[in-house]
Amino acid sequence: MSPIVAVTIAEVSKSVAQAKRRGQSVGYVPTMGALHRGHARLVEQARGECGFVVVSIFVNPTQFGPNEDYSRYPRTFESDREICQESGADLIFVPERETIYPAGPLSTYVEVPGLSDILEGSIRPGHFRGVATVVLKLFGVVIPDTAYFGQKDYQQQLILRRMVTDLNVPVEIVTVPTVRESDGLAMSSRNRYLNPEERVAARVLSQALAEAETAVSAGERSADRVRQILARRIESEPLASLEYAEVADAATLEPLRDLGTGRRAVALLAARVGPARLIDNAILPN
Repeated sequence: MSPIVAVTIAEVSKSVAQAKRRGQSVGYVPTMGALHRGHARLVEQARGECGFVVVSIFVNPTQFGPNEDYSRYPRTFESDREICQESGADLIFVPERETIYPAGPLSTYVEVPGLSDILEGSIRPGHFRGVATVVLKLFGVVIPDTAYFGQKDYQQQLILRRMVTDLNVPVEIVTVPTVRESDGLAMSSRNRYLNPEERVAARVLSQALAEAETAVSAGERSADRVRQILARRIESEPLASLEYAEVADAATLEPLRDLGTGRRAVALLAARVGPARLIDNAILPN
């Protein structure tokens, strides 16, 4: 059966209330559209764990900087709807900008200091404020029991976990492992910006992470040397420009000096390849 397409908050509220009266739990996948198999995996996991699955498609203006790609971010609703149907969504919420921001510019925002100010946050000031604010607004519309996010956006899911904990939001955050192409490239809506040569070059992010994982598995315990492995591999690709290569505590994103001290570590990368800004990460072996 085709999913319901809702454009108003009232339509979403009605469908969700009906599902809850039937005793169904509500799973939620917030997206900006331009869906791919990574998004499909989120919906599929929600389908397997929840009775009623909502997907939102909303290109959120408040998380884009002045020189970022809001206006050219791909809008591909027909193919998005097909992916939602194939993956098992029950309802697709496609609000207009005025539905989410009815009074124009906001006076109230959600911020998570510390986690929001580093890595992606230092390069994209205000980005995570926009993400946290719109996600909290959407949680208020959908009232989900569980919300699903991809590990590719590692820092984002940590920030949202902290938000729901600090604000006592009754939503469980589930992080789903990154879905990759056959050559290792993490699936991303921005991959479509790459020409064939750039698409080949973009593999360097996952290759760098694999080299770091191999080094740690072989006994490397210096976080600085792991950072060097990551950076050297990215810098070996002429079409890639490194923005950061970090090794951090997986729970706090505090930069680490040593590995194997009982603290779970994550390696995080950001690089530009052609017109696309790509991110990736990997949990390092203990």
